[in-house]
Amino acid sequence: MKASIVKSGVRQRVSGVLAAAWAALLLSASPAGAQSAMPAQLAGAWAQSKLPESSLSLVIQEIGGPRLVDINGTQPRNPASVMKLVTTYAAISQLGPDYVWRTDFLTTAGRLANAQGVLAGPLYLRAGGDPLLMLQDLWRLMRDLRLRGIREISDIVIDRSLFADVTIDPSAFDGAADRPYNASPDTFMVGLGAVRLVFTPDPATRTWRSFVDPPVPGIQVDGNIEWSDAKCVGSPGVTTETTLVGGNVRFRVSGKVAASCGEFDVFRLAFSQQEFAARVLRTMWLDLGGTLTGEVRSGSIPADAVAIASHESPSLSEVIRLINKRSNNVMTRVLLLTLGAEAGQRPATVESSARVATAVLARQGLEMRGMVLDNGSGLSRVGVVSADSLTQMLTKAWQSPVMPEYISSLAILGVDGSLRSRMRDGANRSRAHLKTGGLRDVRSIAGYVWGTSGKRFIVVSIVNHDRAHDARAFENALIAWLIAH
Repeated sequence: MKASIVKSGVRQRVSGVLAAAWAALLLSASPAGAQSAMPAQLAGAWAQSKLPESSLSLVIQEIGGPRLVDINGTQPRNPASVMKLVTTYAAISQLGPDYVWRTDFLTTAGRLANAQGVLAGPLYLRAGGDPLLMLQDLWRLMRDLRLRGIREISDIVIDRSLFADVTIDPSAFDGAADRPYNASPDTFMVGLGAVRLVFTPDPATRTWRSFVDPPVPGIQVDGNIEWSDAKCVGSPGVTTETTLVGGNVRFRVSGKVAASCGEFDVFRLAFSQQEFAARVLRTMWLDLGGTLTGEVRSGSIPADAVAIASHESPSLSEVIRLINKRSNNVMTRVLLLTLGAEAGQRPATVESSARVATAVLARQGLEMRGMVLDNGSGLSRVGVVSADSLTQMLTKAWQSPVMPEYISSLAILGVDGSLRSRMRDGANRSRAHLKTGGLRDVRSIAGYVWGTSGKRFIVVSIVNHDRAHDARAFENALIAWLIAH
């Protein structure tokens, strides 16, 4: 029998006896006992990508067993959204799976609403950095104020002191300033900062009607979506052009959509987080029958203020499930800042919070050599981490008390998240929990694979190259190969 072994990009054919001897030499020479070459089946799949081996970092580690493959494992590379694994593990191992964020409305002690419902003095909002404060959560919180007899408010003062000024330019990364993945973090973030443009088919006029949710002032939707009688074959494809005129936002939409697709929506950024939150607060209060005579502004809360209405977020274990399965960037940014703030770095900055995350991992014996965490989300050109460091961290996570919550946050092969449409056949479905990542020149996967033999593997694959997306077929071959073992 012959085996094909690739070393330093050269394929060699050797006999079974020589192959065994060569494999033994590789295992003894590697610091971790790992092969510096891919097995023949994987080597063939990689060759089909026509990418150089120098662009790949690949580590395969059997849990409780040997390291099977280590190719460029210690080289720091841009992992794209796989970096979220670092942020979410540092957070859940430090804060615990039951950690929650709290948002409070407060009034100065002794100053309540009079018989006419007029609140004496400002209404204060203590922002807790909740990354998942949705529109319905804020509506319920404000409804609690109305139930307490408050009708008229002068000013709403938002205390954002938990974080420093962490506002980013949403156009800085790729020029797409209206895309939700570019949203800026903020201590008080409502609905992830995005508006929903909803399009509904009107068969009578063969036109598409639109509305904005939430219906905040200053947003206009125009343009034309062409009606089609074709069969709906996938998500409607429309384009939006965003312009800012006099403080108002105009979304011009275009495209052709089959009526059989039914109602659909598109999420876009319209305003900064602070401006969006202010407009939502004012709009919701008016919708609830209240009156706001002053303004929504940032400020501090008096020491004697008391909470009169509060909201608690879902637990951290639920939040990281949304972060990792849906690969949400702005939620990850806020999570990293929360980690810094809870460690006493108040007001938290991105830099101080990244240092806290690194220290959390270091206390667990994870050096993460060469890692640049940056904003923690992976939406970065400077963030890097090695496949070896990720493998060590995933091993530590497997052994940790938060292992069930952490692993359940990853996408399940062929079932949900970014892996929902991949390898959905019965033999492979559900046999891997992975985080995927992709940028213009990055493709990556990392996580856990369950082999049919009962063995369990950690796999980390990171490709940095102008044609990195050509590695998709290799990733599928890699997962299938591990499942078969």
